[in-house]
Amino acid sequence: MSHSSRPSPTSGPGRWAGLRDPVLVGLGGLGIATALHLRDPHVVGSWGLCPFHAVTGLWCPGCGGLRAIGDLTHGDVGAAVSSNVLAVVLVAVLAVAFAAWVGRRWRGVEDRMIVLSNRWSIGAIVLLALFTVVRNLPAGAWLAP
Repeated sequence: MSHSSRPSPTSGPGRWAGLRDPVLVGLGGLGIATALHLRDPHVVGSWGLCPFHAVTGLWCPGCGGLRAIGDLTHGDVGAAVSSNVLAVVLVAVLAVAFAAWVGRRWRGVEDRMIVLSNRWSIGAIVLLALFTVVRNLPAGAWLAP
């Protein structure tokens, strides 16, 4: 067993105590999703503006992300993908990682939701950079929000 995960009691109050962090993260995510459901991010300025887009006129990798999540809360996957396909994929990955984290915590394993190795971190940065470049090219205009 690695030093980053240590067993905790698998029954009684220890099991529920191990779920404290996932519950807090889950409530935070639900709070954000609720806010995006109730305050439409499609309304210009309702959630501010992207400073990168305001200064450069280019789409950053997050542009359209709030609209995508707002669309997902309304069950409109097509509109969400149209706003920011990367955000939709990220929500799906985070949902799976969250469910796995809850399962591990329920079994008594104390760890973090996601731990990225250097290789995965660099890969994520490269993916974000490529996504940003491609969505700002004429051939990738379909990726723009």
